[in-house]
Amino acid sequence: MDSRFIHSIPSLRCNGKSENEKYSDDEERKSEYTFVSALSMNGGDGDNSYSTNSLLQRRVLSMTKPILVKNTKEMLTNLDFPKYIKVADLGCSSGQNTFLVMADIVNTINALCQECNQNRPEIDCCLNDLPCNDFNTTFKLITFFNQKLASEGSCFVSGVPGSFYSSLFPRKSLHFIHSNYSLHYLSKVPDGLEKNKMSVYITSSSPLSEYEAYLNQFQRDFTTFLRMRSEEMVSKGRMVLTLIGRNTIDDPLYRDCCHWSTLLSISLRDLVFEGIVSAAKVNSFSLPFYDPNEEEVKEIIRNEGSFQINDLETHVFDLAHCNEDCSLQTHRAKPGEKVANCIRALIETMLVAHFGDAFDIDTLFERYAHHVSQHTSCKNKTSVSLVVTLIRK
Repeated sequence: MDSRFIHSIPSLRCNGKSENEKYSDDEERKSEYTFVSALSMNGGDGDNSYSTNSLLQRRVLSMTKPILVKNTKEMLTNLDFPKYIKVADLGCSSGQNTFLVMADIVNTINALCQECNQNRPEIDCCLNDLPCNDFNTTFKLITFFNQKLASEGSCFVSGVPGSFYSSLFPRKSLHFIHSNYSLHYLSKVPDGLEKNKMSVYITSSSPLSEYEAYLNQFQRDFTTFLRMRSEEMVSKGRMVLTLIGRNTIDDPLYRDCCHWSTLLSISLRDLVFEGIVSAAKVNSFSLPFYDPNEEEVKEIIRNEGSFQINDLETHVFDLAHCNEDCSLQTHRAKPGEKVANCIRALIETMLVAHFGDAFDIDTLFERYAHHVSQHTSCKNKTSVSLVVTLIRK
């Protein structure tokens, strides 16, 4: 048997934070935000799956590949070409994207070793996501990973289920960490949110306290993430992290009219006005998501203190790019449908967990596609991708 590629069936771990928030005295909060525990992308490989509707994320990976390659090379040389390297992709989801990243890292390591006349190391590739993630669809693509590797080598693939806001790996065992479009998701909906009046996230009309609640939760979560990784990573190890952010600093409440969460709120209101879902149910749903700006990210990293910022870049590359051939579906899409499919693949499990199995998810994203089509000419997009590279001190 070819032993180059081994994948293990992981044992489930339950050492993450509690993700439920209780509002026992408030009828509109009786859901207790249990939907956050269902935070996973749509599994499988069907029309509504993440695997089928994640070309946006693949384009982001393509954009960040030079950064990934550069930091992989610097990690390897600064650690004096270790004989064993452990790499982790945190928030791997399902589908091909995680293997594209791992192949780029492995190929970079092997090519540099050959160039410098060094022995190739054993490489341990760890794929992490929450236990509810569809790891099976990913592991079925081991052959795809095989084909992406440029040369022979000793490489092992395993799954690591658990929250990246908790401990995942032994101390001082990791050499390189990658995470793409995952760290903007929070461990829970922030405490202290006021009645959201059918807005699932921050808007220009939100009270400043809502922004502060989201920022505080992001500060806690990202600080925890850095602290956990600092314990698990060797000195001079590297992290390449990409997350959705924003480029507005003066007005922390501003989100443009075509922000993906704004269009979701509008679409849910449509269903309320049509009598499909209750206003109370919509009012009790808030997204466990935060799009930080560059300064907020820098401040958290500096305050936590374990990592040196090697670089931090912003790229205007948001979810609207789904409109350009994002879906791999073969049928001709209606205007806005591809963007709607992208968003559906990301949040359908949360919506169903909150609104129930009988919730008309198809109608919701038909409305969403319609609203996207009404904003195709919008030029004032605030969303950006933040790419930060860190060195363990």
